This record gives sequence, structure tokens and C-alpha cells, in this order.
Amino acid sequence: MSAQVFDATPCSLGEGPLWHPEAQCLYWFDINAMRLYRRDGEALDQWQFDEHVSAAGWVDRTRLLVASETALQLFDTDTGESEYLCGLESDNALTRSNDGRADPMGGFWIGTMGKKAEKGAGAIYRYSAGELRRLYPRISIPNAISFHPDGRSACFTDTPTRKVLRVALDADGWPVGTPEVFLDLADAPGGPDGAVFGADGTFWIALWGAGCVVGHAPDGTEIARFEAPAPHMTCPAFGGPDLRTLFATSATEGRDTPAPTEGATFSWPTRFRGQAEHRVIP
Repeated sequence: MSAQVFDATPCSLGEGPLWHPEAQCLYWFDINAMRLYRRDGEALDQWQFDEHVSAAGWVDRTRLLVASETALQLFDTDTGESEYLCGLESDNALTRSNDGRADPMGGFWIGTMGKKAEKGAGAIYRYSAGELRRLYPRISIPNAISFHPDGRSACFTDTPTRKVLRVALDADGWPVGTPEVFLDLADAPGGPDGAVFGADGTFWIALWGAGCVVGHAPDGTEIARFEAPAPHMTCPAFGGPDLRTLFATSATEGRDTPAPTEGATFSWPTRFRGQAEHRVIP
């Protein structure tokens, strides 16, 4: 199905789309521009930060937990003020935050990576009840952080491996056991980037380099492909009043002569339904 341009603002590295279930609007980031965007109807708002920002979870109608290259912070979209929660590799100038998402238990998972995608420079963390715990070290490009609707498992990928892993979660949301391969995308036309689960357990993943978001059944079978006029697709999110609109960010990074639509944020009406994004309990 052909994409609609939801917002034409060209992002160097669009990432982290978040449909706010209470405010009924879409947030997203341009990591390289150090900027947060929000589109609410026809109104486009933006906030400039002084370091890379990449992912968020909603806390209440006006406050977001925002991941930056050095910290997790509470950001108030009404006042533009931030409240420091904890450092995030703040002693390492080589890394920044990347993909992240709130989990069903009110925690927040966030990945870090080298600013030049240095091999194994990053990690995946979980923030919960004031504690930031490193879950998986030696990650190159963390992506596809997402949570099955039954709340019993999480997925993630290290993009260069081209494998999406799945791990069980305990009752408090902490991973247990060894992650196992959920999807092997070695033969896919692009690299696995951001991902999200639908309400029925379907799995939706953006393919960097392939210009699409692909849906998979719970057994991994491909069930749908939504294409966009931008090869570097980065992350999907379900939203809209009925959670049946699929949104996705894109990037111009790595493109010598990007087309006008590259870097835009796209949308597709679908027959599939997403989950409401989980609230972060800071």
C-alpha cells in the first residue's frame, strides 16, 4: 500500500515515533538535529535540545521520559523544562542513545550505540523504579525494542546481525533466560531497524535500505508490506483514534542526493490494530 506523507519535515535521522494515547498526537525525533517534534492535527511543534535525543515514553498528558546521549530525563512539553532522572553512559563521549520503548510494567528500555556505529560500543538497558540496569552489553546498533501484547516477552535486535531476538520477561518486567532468534532477516532486502507489536501479536519492523515496514505473523511469516518513497525507514508506531494507522519515520542520513520525500514521517491506514503505548512509571 502506498504511503501518505503525514509530516513532510525532512529528518536527517528520524526515530522514535510515539503515539500519545491520552493527548492523541504523534511525537518523533530527529536524532542528528537534536530535536523533538509533535504533530497535533495541523499544528507542528518542535523542541531543540543541546545533545542527541532519540526515544521517549509517555508519563502523563504533558510529560515524557526522554532518552538523550547522556541521561534519562522527564521533559514537560508545556514548559519545555527537563528534570534529570539518571545518567546514561554520561561518562562515555563516544556513545548516544538510539531505539527505546516503554514496557507493559511501566519500565523503559533504551539502547545506546557509538556515534559512528563502532562495533560493540553500545548496550541495552532497562529503567524501572529509579534503577537503570544494563541488560545486554556489546551491542553495535540496538533496534526493534518491542513488547508482545501478553506482556511476557520482549524483542530487540543488534542491526548488523540481521536477527531479531526474543526473551521472556518475569512478572516485574525483567528478562529471564537466554534470548532466542525470533526472526532471521539475513535474506531481507534491508537491515532490521525499529519495530512494534500489534494488538494481535503481529510484529512490524522497518527495514533500513529497503523503503518499507514489514508485518509478520506470530510465527514469523510475512503478512503485509507497507512501502514508502524513502529507502531508509527507521521505526513504526501504531496510532490514530482506533490505533489502526501505521506511522513510520525515515532518514536522509547516508543518502548523497535524497528525494524530497526522504526523511519525512509517513502513514498508512490499515486493517491491523496496534497496542496503546505503555505508560512509563518514573
